[in-house]
Amino acid sequence: MAQWTSFPYDLYAFDAGKLKKQWGRLHAGDVEPLPKEAKVLDAWTLFHTGEFQKAFDAGLKAGGAGITVANKAQSIYANYLEKNEKTKLAMFQEVMARAEAQAAEAPRNPNAHYWMAYAIGRYSQGISVAKALSQGLGAKVKTALETTLELAPRHADAHIALGAFHAEVIDKVGSLLGKTQGASKATGLALFQQALKLTPGSAIAMVEYANGLVMLEGDKKMAEAEQLYADAAACTPADAMERLDVEMAKAELET
Repeated sequence: MAQWTSFPYDLYAFDAGKLKKQWGRLHAGDVEPLPKEAKVLDAWTLFHTGEFQKAFDAGLKAGGAGITVANKAQSIYANYLEKNEKTKLAMFQEVMARAEAQAAEAPRNPNAHYWMAYAIGRYSQGISVAKALSQGLGAKVKTALETTLELAPRHADAHIALGAFHAEVIDKVGSLLGKTQGASKATGLALFQQALKLTPGSAIAMVEYANGLVMLEGDKKMAEAEQLYADAAACTPADAMERLDVEMAKAELET
């Protein structure tokens, strides 16, 4: 496998002990349980440090619950750091396939369904949402996220992603056609708001809610969106992924 681009900021200092203490805080968004296997915990340690490729490799090697680490590491890397569009799309396709297999093997694992949905959603954005909808990918995203929330009602990241689904569909094809895809403005906004209730200090929840407000409400909500970006940019990141979220918020403020 080609060398991934390195995390562009200082790495975060994590070991297994520190990670265990901060687990609840770091995994409030995805409600992933603390792993029992040392190899899986080691893979997560690499992820939170910012060593995404090493976390991916270690997760794959560990197997089982380690597949979730591999999927998250590859998804976050592809979304934030991979510059080559073809490589990025191929990475999301790999995550889709792995997560779908994981969901078939462990259907009650919420994050198997979540990472499948995340990868399909990001892949869809890459090929164009309208094209993805015509291929039936929208329905797959919606079903996978609804399944995630049935299994884990407090999964804030799934609330965010499902809110983004509603917002993206309506933004790209309009409310009327959006209804045929099961998209609703009111539902989308409620999902973002619930994510913020579950994880009030989450930069990514603020950023995605801001994006959703602009897509669903337009200029009349721009001031509220800009305040959300500012609040997100002011967050203190606890790990590498949160640093990427905060930097994204800062970039939004500069545009």
